[in-house]
Amino acid sequence: QVQLVESGGGLVQAGGSLRLSCAASGLAFSNYAMGWFRQAPGKEREFVAAISQSVGMTYYTDSVKGRFTISRDNAKSTAYLQMNSLKPEDSAFYYCAAGLSPQQNHRLYLHWGQGTQVTVSS
Repeated sequence: QVQLVESGGGLVQAGGSLRLSCAASGLAFSNYAMGWFRQAPGKEREFVAAISQSVGMTYYTDSVKGRFTISRDNAKSTAYLQMNSLKPEDSAFYYCAAGLSPQQNHRLYLHWGQGTQVTVSS
């Protein structure tokens, strides 16, 4: 079955960096766009970044542009989210997802990981 497993979350001070990984199995990884979403307590799930299948076109929500970088390694079936200059407002549960195109709408993604917590202290 399809599995997406996130890792790399944790506690970091404001201004610090984290690198999230999303290891995929059970699917033809290179055929899927990958997205990262986040959800803070009491808030809706929010689009963070997405990357297309092969050409690697990337998309970001405005609040993370210039600070976060999404990438993928199709040979390793893994997607990444490099997060720099982290802010307390970046604190949330971060999820990766696989879909047929790099959409901002989380409802269009087919497969989801279990998430990883990111906490940024001020």
